[in-house]
Amino acid sequence: MSYRIDPRLPLTGEVRRILAEEIGKALVHLDAAHDRPEQALHKCRKRLKNVRALLRLVRSGDETFCRTENQCYRQVSALLAGPREATALVETIDRLAASFPEHGAGGGLDEVRDRLVARQQDLHGGAGLGAAIGAAIAACEEGIGRIDALALPDQPEQAADVLAEGARITLRRARKALDKAGSRGEADDFHDLRKAAKTHGMHLSLLGRLWPTPIKARRKAVDELGEMLGELHDVFVLRTLLEADDRPLGSPQETRLLSKLLKRSEKSLKKTCLAAAADLFGDSPRRSTRKLARKVRDDLAGAPHEDASAPGAAS
Repeated sequence: MSYRIDPRLPLTGEVRRILAEEIGKALVHLDAAHDRPEQALHKCRKRLKNVRALLRLVRSGDETFCRTENQCYRQVSALLAGPREATALVETIDRLAASFPEHGAGGGLDEVRDRLVARQQDLHGGAGLGAAIGAAIAACEEGIGRIDALALPDQPEQAADVLAEGARITLRRARKALDKAGSRGEADDFHDLRKAAKTHGMHLSLLGRLWPTPIKARRKAVDELGEMLGELHDVFVLRTLLEADDRPLGSPQETRLLSKLLKRSEKSLKKTCLAAAADLFGDSPRRSTRKLARKVRDDLAGAPHEDASAPGAAS
């Protein structure tokens, strides 16, 4: 089975299948998080992002279910965000040292890195993490029990409208964030752009058999943009910590080099991200999804639904 909608099968059954698989995999990672929190929590949150992207894609087909479940998994993901962010910030220091070797070679970032590592270990080893994992497991198990309540239009033309509308809304969100990021350049604008780009990338996976070709090049470009926006997000988080009143990363004298490198990295990443996002999301969202809507209708109408109970049928 895969994170991809099979047009030969009813939309409701396919979305239920993918939800069950992704939430089930999230639970597997949560079970492993007690022993390997750093890796397992990151993998779990990726599965939850897959779940939320799917819910956004089909939201117009069952507004109440999708809105409620999306809120549930957003809260679950937030429970696990602290430990993962702590790890990402250590990785950001290492990335800065590698990107600016002429400045980092003297160990000028070592003290800040040590503080971030200590912060990471506190979050991974505290009692609060165990409670967060337990709450996340309970929420996911309850969520699996609600999947059968989802009811989407299964007639080809109506299903096509649902999928095209979900894709269009995300592209519209990306275009709006791109415009704001280009004009204002605030951290929240780039964060919104990152979330929209990530969701769009997941939609490309879900609609891989339905999206107008070529899709591979677009998917690669979206993934690369998402990675760059993730790096920029971590730069913004470090800048916020630098300016916090309690100075968790050290005094201005101790963090002078870090502040300098963050400014340089932020300037470069902003420029690169805006250019890449303009290539992907510069067109009108309605124009971008017009071919999608037409191809989805044609493909769904031309693919007779298989009986999932028949021998050899996909499930």
